[in-house]
Amino acid sequence: MPQPTPSELRADSGKRLMLVSGRANPGLAAKMASKLGVSLSEMTLRTFSNGEVYCRFEESVRGADVFIVQPTCGNTDTGLSANDALMELMVMVDAAVGGSAHRVIAVTPWYGYSRQDKKSAPREPISARLVARMLEAAGIDRIVTMDLHSGQIQGFFQKPCDHMTAMFMLTQYFSDLGLEDLVVVAPDAGRVKLNKRFASKIGADLAILNKDRPAQQVAEISYVIGDVAGKTALLVDDIIDTAGTLKAAARAVYDAGARQVYAAATHGVFSGNAWENLAGAGLEQIVVTDTIPLPPGAPDNVRVLSCADLLTSSIRQIFTDGSVSDVFGGENQLF
Repeated sequence: MPQPTPSELRADSGKRLMLVSGRANPGLAAKMASKLGVSLSEMTLRTFSNGEVYCRFEESVRGADVFIVQPTCGNTDTGLSANDALMELMVMVDAAVGGSAHRVIAVTPWYGYSRQDKKSAPREPISARLVARMLEAAGIDRIVTMDLHSGQIQGFFQKPCDHMTAMFMLTQYFSDLGLEDLVVVAPDAGRVKLNKRFASKIGADLAILNKDRPAQQVAEISYVIGDVAGKTALLVDDIIDTAGTLKAAARAVYDAGARQVYAAATHGVFSGNAWENLAGAGLEQIVVTDTIPLPPGAPDNVRVLSCADLLTSSIRQIFTDGSVSDVFGGENQLF
């Protein structure tokens, strides 16, 4: 008897993973490639004299899962601004889609515009949502990011959004330091849940700062809620930008009687007069990850932990259709 015609056509299992890097953080991408055991795919990236960015894949991406490593931050070494990085990411995504990639995944550990996640005044944009729409319009199939400023940003995407966290790296680092009489200090009420979990992980007490923002990028700390007198304080936040908040927080905690003060954050933006503010903050250490390349002029007390292992593990899970939350034991929902 003749064999029935099959209802589907199966191809050989020849899945391909390609890792490419923009110019925002090539150092992080190189670490990830090394841990994955691949080389970064060749790209031509340039900025024309009129300011336009250009890209071209130098090898075929047809049928591949293309992971584009590009936090939307500036990079003084490559001459890229934050907006250049965002535009470069979008043209790389468009080029991969146009090259018939099977899936295009944006690996954006620092999600720019994340602090503009709601309207704080009339006639303001919700820029974090706009960026999500732009990336989806460019053609991403999913996005991998880390420690978003607020959890609702995940809801701005209709494509899958894999949310990583550096909390376990940071808690392990401070556990290994073996600091005595440690109290974790939340910089404001919005960070209490994160700081409570951080304190629980390292067996520390919790305190909260009462913070007001009279203007953008201006912070005023009025008092400390909790006991920090004679203790080692650890200020934990998601972002250090101009470090004005951190300087004010450190001063408030010292005024409340803290013996020494450390600081930790996932994203070290360090823009404007950040180094000047940190120099006057009296901090023992400032610990950040490498989601953003460290600008020049960093003081000696800045420590950088690499998030390459976390991102690499997540990429492996996505490529093999595994569980990303297993990388964190299901504990990556911080909000």
